[in-house]
Amino acid sequence: MTWLQLVSEEYIFSFFLLFIRITAMFATMPFFSHMAISMQVKAAFAFYLAVILFPLVDTTPVNIEISSIVLAMFYELVFAVIAGLALNIVFMMLMYAAEIMSFIMGFSMASAMDPVTGMNSPIIGIFISMVALLILLETNGHHHMLTFIAHSINSVPLGGFVVTDNMIQYFVKAMANFFVMGFTIAFPLIALAFISDAIFGMLMKTMPQFNLLVVGFPIKITVSLIILITTLGSMMVVFQQELAKAFHFLEMLVYK
Repeated sequence: MTWLQLVSEEYIFSFFLLFIRITAMFATMPFFSHMAISMQVKAAFAFYLAVILFPLVDTTPVNIEISSIVLAMFYELVFAVIAGLALNIVFMMLMYAAEIMSFIMGFSMASAMDPVTGMNSPIIGIFISMVALLILLETNGHHHMLTFIAHSINSVPLGGFVVTDNMIQYFVKAMANFFVMGFTIAFPLIALAFISDAIFGMLMKTMPQFNLLVVGFPIKITVSLIILITTLGSMMVVFQQELAKAFHFLEMLVYK
């Protein structure tokens, strides 16, 4: 390969598509899409990976036209969205459970800016998402994502991604599992809500002078926090299992 070949249309087009794929992956995948990482750092790292991984690209002569370039960019964006969605569904499952727990604890109005998504989220949700992000890093999830990008170069041609029925079936099952697992994670606090409401109801019937707002809510919040701390480890175990399924789906995309 000579320097004149590197500046040919085929190589420039291939490098451009590779850079689009890596950039789109960073924009959709957890951790790499974190709002705390500046756009300049993401773009520089994407360009660096494109240069490092470019020798893996199988460059063949193609008819380069505006329509083919736009279509290839669209396929790359679809590929990145599907890969990122498979991982983000697992994180959104925790956020769904956190929404339920925040409502039960009375913290649904106590929201702040989530550094992961850049949106206002309940305090409990921000705490759980940060713990989940630490679990992702501790299990080398970011390394698996980079490995997936590298292996996808040979298995999924640049600009040649095709959506299959297996992908659609996976996301249908994943969305159904999204609500089931989210409810399962929040179930200990849901059970506490039913039990505490029944106890407080009996107390108010037997002792009308019992002030639920002054006494009941602080007790409910305290017990909820104790249960949350006790079950946090189990939540992360469920999160790891669902994350492993998502990475297995990504492996199916590149190891056909």
